[in-house]
Amino acid sequence: MTNPIRKLLGQTAIYGLSSVVGRLLNYLLVPLYTAVFADPADYGVVSELYAWVAFLVVFLTFGMETAFFRFIQTASDRKKIMSNALWIVIIVNALFYLLLLQFNNDIAKAMLFRGHNEYIVLMGAIVCVDALSALPLAGLRAEEKAKRFATIQLISIGVNIGLNIWFMGFLFDKSRPEEGVLFILIANLIASIVKPVMLADSFSLLRLGVDKEIVKKMLLFAIPLVIAGFAGIINETLDRILLKQLLFNPGDPSSLRYAEAQVGIYSACYKLAMLVTILLQAYRYAAEPFFFNQFKNEERNKVYVRVMNLFVAIVCFVFLLVSLNLDVFKHFIRNEAYWTGLNIVPILLLANVFLGIYYNQSIWYKLSGKTKYGAYIAIFGAVITVLINWLFIPIYGFLASAWATLIVYAFQMILSYFLGQKYYPIPYNLRKFYLYLFSALGIFALSSFLDIKDFVPKLLIHNVLVIGFLGMIYYLERTSFQFVNRNTK
Repeated sequence: MTNPIRKLLGQTAIYGLSSVVGRLLNYLLVPLYTAVFADPADYGVVSELYAWVAFLVVFLTFGMETAFFRFIQTASDRKKIMSNALWIVIIVNALFYLLLLQFNNDIAKAMLFRGHNEYIVLMGAIVCVDALSALPLAGLRAEEKAKRFATIQLISIGVNIGLNIWFMGFLFDKSRPEEGVLFILIANLIASIVKPVMLADSFSLLRLGVDKEIVKKMLLFAIPLVIAGFAGIINETLDRILLKQLLFNPGDPSSLRYAEAQVGIYSACYKLAMLVTILLQAYRYAAEPFFFNQFKNEERNKVYVRVMNLFVAIVCFVFLLVSLNLDVFKHFIRNEAYWTGLNIVPILLLANVFLGIYYNQSIWYKLSGKTKYGAYIAIFGAVITVLINWLFIPIYGFLASAWATLIVYAFQMILSYFLGQKYYPIPYNLRKFYLYLFSALGIFALSSFLDIKDFVPKLLIHNVLVIGFLGMIYYLERTSFQFVNRNTK
């Protein structure tokens, strides 16, 4: 029998080709954007719009990806499940875009984009196209067609990168920054359209009419996930939105540029914490169908434990790699005006470590059908996010947003663990969790205490520490693989 851990790692590697390579290519747009947008305020506009894109895509997919994975496990006709799920997503997106077209001018004013309602129309088109593509892409994941999935994603990303380089490198006039914002949105929209075109065969699965009973069951399963996802994306993106709203003083029109500049600095530095997020994205694409496929495996809990061990080890390694080499990674941000926010990068890296662990744990409420607890955890986290940002952004600026992110993800991780042990217990190896986490934090603290000024000695010593941590992972998880081989044959 195929080792399920190795299968997961193999699937993650293929999905990671599109996700990691794609994100890294998008990552390389940061030097382009920070170079052409000399004023961080202009990059802040782009960052805020994309915060809204991430926010809305979660709502507009309406939890149908996870619902699809759940219901095909017991369905005799997968095509019927896909058709009904697609109709739900199509109806939700059609209603959303009609409302957006009707009220785009009012929305632009509320978002402090007065006179630029074209931003809203283009942003809405992007999120709708991406939401409509999500379910057919989930179908490829369910069928384990990882290579086709990766190909479609990479072609779309390649179109986006190519258009960005052409528009921003050759057509953009720096004296008209609003033109650059439009170029970026248009490039994204064209790249997004590539996906449904290449997934046309999946849309051919649509059947006239819907099965009311299936739709009802899928909605009942998905609605708590929508709430959880909606609340979860508040934790991920609302800080950029609140930064602008809370730092803007209506009595001082010039404060809008300052507020947008703070968003730009925060967002650019947030990108340096993206390596953990990139890993999470690749892993999540493979992990969700993998975990559901283990549902009937009597040894599933042992597999889940080993997966968690490996995951914690790897994300802690990435935390150290980036935070101890920040003097290198910061040069991805070409404009030194953005470097004032570098102190938030280790905080956000650690926050994303906790987020990844929470994602791993969340399988308990999906497998047990208790998705309402995912909603409760996310809502509680969203409330804390809003409170911390609302109270402390006016005092500490984006530093408050970074700490809010860390506090909320740590809270969600801990709460999910205790609820999971009550309702769907998985005997995670907490000793390994503590070993990897506190070793990584200890090494980071040691590097800060040493405070080496010269670049080359600092780089060498820091990376000796990183390699030492990696060696510990290899030694401990090599035995873990041997255990899995013995117990999954």
